[in-house]
Amino acid sequence: MQVGLIGLGRMGGNMRERLRAAGHEVVGYDPRPDVSDVASLDELAAALDAPRSVWVMVPSGEPTRNTIATLATTLSAGDLVIEGGNSRYTDDRPNAALLDAHGIGYVDCGVSGGIWGRDNGYGLMAGGEPEHIEHAMPIFDALRPEGLREEGFAHAGPVGAGHFAKMVHNGIEYGLMQAYAEGFELMQASELITDVPGVVQAWSRGTVVRSWLLDLLVDALKQDPELADLEGWVDDSGEGRWTIEEAIAHAVPLPVISAALFARFSSRQDQSPAMKAVAALRQQFGGHAVKSSGPSGVPGDKAGPTSGSGSTGAGG
Repeated sequence: MQVGLIGLGRMGGNMRERLRAAGHEVVGYDPRPDVSDVASLDELAAALDAPRSVWVMVPSGEPTRNTIATLATTLSAGDLVIEGGNSRYTDDRPNAALLDAHGIGYVDCGVSGGIWGRDNGYGLMAGGEPEHIEHAMPIFDALRPEGLREEGFAHAGPVGAGHFAKMVHNGIEYGLMQAYAEGFELMQASELITDVPGVVQAWSRGTVVRSWLLDLLVDALKQDPELADLEGWVDDSGEGRWTIEEAIAHAVPLPVISAALFARFSSRQDQSPAMKAVAALRQQFGGHAVKSSGPSGVPGDKAGPTSGSGSTGAGG
């Protein structure tokens, strides 16, 4: 089957290789000439036989919306666009409507698998009309892991369902990573555990907490047993925030995912204004000791109670 693939970065480039290994003819476009098969989207369309199937794998937001708008006037009626980036699901219906006005079909597809997907396959969650899903099934089958289709691919629902499912998937991922991280830190803090990497590796077979994420942590600890080469600074790419926003809209409590996202916010603070306020309040109402800030804003020596010679007995 022929397929056009727009966006040949870490994910898109590997997907091109996996599709080609499965026998599909892939025509890839990327703004970088050294990795692109064609020089423009017009050339990509010209290189594909109708009806065309074009997979979009570019950054979410404006880059994706602009690409969809260009394809609306570049492709022809009867063609199909599969949007596989990490877009917010609310973008999918406008994208589908824009293409539908030109007779072009639209499928949104959440893709999980990262840089390992080329060899292991990608978990796929698709949203769209059944006939569009069926038309693209040879592509989905080539990209998903080997084995039963239902263990690596789901037609999650109508347009938007694929990206909604991927959003929830990523929110769960936040919680899982945070739980492993907190367990790692607690074992490091304990004098009883003398081989933290060994314990983590022992969890990888036979235990109820085994997972691929845990396997990745095992690999990281083999390379750097105390993770000394890394700073505890963690970004978030948006899906965790969107998951929590949807939870608020549906009145669904997500304490674990929320805490995991907020932990990432904390990781990016050298000094927490909130904790400074708490320290100030404890000093004010209870005379509790605080650490004064040094001349350059770094923590300094402990400052004693504001009055008296010790604790006032106030709580906090």
